Amino acid sequence: MAEILEIVMLICFGASWPLNVIKAYHARTAKGKSLPFLILIIVGYLAGITAKFVSEAYMASIAEKWYVLFFYFLNLLMVCLDLAMYFRNRRLDKLAEN
Repeated sequence: MAEILEIVMLICFGASWPLNVIKAYHARTAKGKSLPFLILIIVGYLAGITAKFVSEAYMASIAEKWYVLFFYFLNLLMVCLDLAMYFRNRRLDKLAEN
């Protein structure tokens, strides 16, 4: 049951990241975005992934519970895409200023 609740949490968080990436792409500005926030989220997902790999109980059953790590990696990918949009939009902001 704990794994199911963890997946629900990851899906809820994960559903918002693609929408955020699309919004950032269309906005073409980094205004209102927080680099420390994005880095903190990335560190959090990396900690969650690492926790799974160091958990003997999880690793013993990884063949049945691989999907939990899948959602961690998928969310991490989305946040990294949002981070890439931040740097792209920051560059666009600088070009617009000049």
